[in-house]
Amino acid sequence: MSLKLGTTAPDFVQESTEGTINFHEWLGDCWGVLFSHPADFTPVCTTELGAASKLKNEFEKRNVKIIALSVDSLDSHKKWIEDINQTQNAKVNFPLIADADRKVATLYGMLHPEASETVTVRSVFVIDPDKKIRLTLTYPAATGRDFNEILRVIDSLQLTSYHQVATPANWKQGGDCVILPSITDPDEMKQKFPKGWKEERPYLRITPQPDI
Repeated sequence: MSLKLGTTAPDFVQESTEGTINFHEWLGDCWGVLFSHPADFTPVCTTELGAASKLKNEFEKRNVKIIALSVDSLDSHKKWIEDINQTQNAKVNFPLIADADRKVATLYGMLHPEASETVTVRSVFVIDPDKKIRLTLTYPAATGRDFNEILRVIDSLQLTSYHQVATPANWKQGGDCVILPSITDPDEMKQKFPKGWKEERPYLRITPQPDI
């Protein structure tokens, strides 16, 4: 199953290190990041869970809940978390789904036969409060995920969801944006972008970030 951007994130009920997760209910009115791991006690994923734990406050500032998944058992997860906390000088402070029956992995297309028939690939899904998938990423086993980049993308998704702008290459919070080409009426532009804009081309109009 291949989930496309804009489709509804599949709902599920599954056990986790923080109790039973009814996924859509657990998300509530928040954004969500669901990210998967091939197995417990793997080196790259150990560093990733530590890094995500240290950034939980940054996700919460953006009204984002984070949740991880591995196909190992709940008991295995709890032992792994002890290792993560000790080796990464962290405290895993979000749920880790125990997907031993691969129910969630199957719903989200995390099993790639070309890679393995039994363990999940390292996927990331960003989901908005309407439960729509807004971003998908798949990483190879040897490359750790950059959670600051995931935060940057969430900043862009949230900005562009509520303002009629797009974010250019290498954009970061506070940087200039581009006005959507669909806005052409000068009066509407003055109303929406009172800080003004610079027109490089009729389709390329640069404006300060509108929500700061």
